[in-house]
Amino acid sequence: MNILEVDHAQMPFSLLLEADPSEKQVLSYLPHCRCYVAEVEGRVVGVCAIKPLADGATYELMNIAVGPKQQGVGSRLLNGVIAIVKAMGANKLLVGTGTFGYQLTFYQRAGFRVVAVDRDFFLHHYDEPIVESGIQHKNMLRLELDFVS
Repeated sequence: MNILEVDHAQMPFSLLLEADPSEKQVLSYLPHCRCYVAEVEGRVVGVCAIKPLADGATYELMNIAVGPKQQGVGSRLLNGVIAIVKAMGANKLLVGTGTFGYQLTFYQRAGFRVVAVDRDFFLHHYDEPIVESGIQHKNMLRLELDFVS
């Protein structure tokens, strides 16, 4: 698998929507991100968008997704992006996710730790309800991967 940096306009939008179902939200952050695609045998199988924050030493993972038949690629993509962010000299990588579901486990397995709860985030920032396993997401967990400690 190769991870390549691409212009935000080259990102496969359908894959981005796998991780964030709001076209409006994706369009709001994507132009401000460093964007990466994961390729296997020349085919894009995953995407990741990270946004540098004002302090220059912190990045926020805004979107990471792999194709439905590429689930084994997700961890490799995340670990590759973590290595890229570290190489850029970042002190930490942040991510926001729902309070339950496989995504939370995915990030915790990579070493992210919960640092805050953003109450009613999904209710205030998304026009349509986000439902997983029959439960509506309301709050967002803020997680952090600290490279300095």
